[in-house]
Amino acid sequence: MMQCPHCGHGKHQVIDTRDRGETVRRRRKCLDCEQRFTTYEHIAPSLLVSKRDGHREPFDSQKLLAGIRIASVKRPVSSERMQSIANYVEDQIQRLGRAEVTSEMIGNLVLDQLADVDQVAYIRFASVYLDFNDLSEVRSEVDRLMGRSELNGDANGRFEPPQRTSAS
Repeated sequence: MMQCPHCGHGKHQVIDTRDRGETVRRRRKCLDCEQRFTTYEHIAPSLLVSKRDGHREPFDSQKLLAGIRIASVKRPVSSERMQSIANYVEDQIQRLGRAEVTSEMIGNLVLDQLADVDQVAYIRFASVYLDFNDLSEVRSEVDRLMGRSELNGDANGRFEPPQRTSAS
């Protein structure tokens, strides 16, 4: 049951609804304290993400956006651009039409976008996603990214992140 964020009361009235494509925005008014608040309704994807350790979890666009935000802290990457990257990644995996995707696929899509947006954010995201074991691996990734920068990408303007093999 949805509760008023101001007083916790459970009854409210919808005073305005706006359809924004895959999101519905509703303005609500609490019937107890009469404060107004906004809610957003999203279509819940039935997409699963298979992780490196073998477990599966539902795709969470907010978790994806949080990872991009963390990598972009104190970098010249706007909130709109971060959201755009998250939307792009989600669109790409939805277009596959699969019920399940790998976290590797999601990570590669994010890295591909960050490489074109901000190299420091790219390295930050890569340091978690690629699970570097030591500084030589970080240096190798920086060298790879710098080489991409000098070449201005391939014919498609894209960068292929390294394929990692698991040590297990």
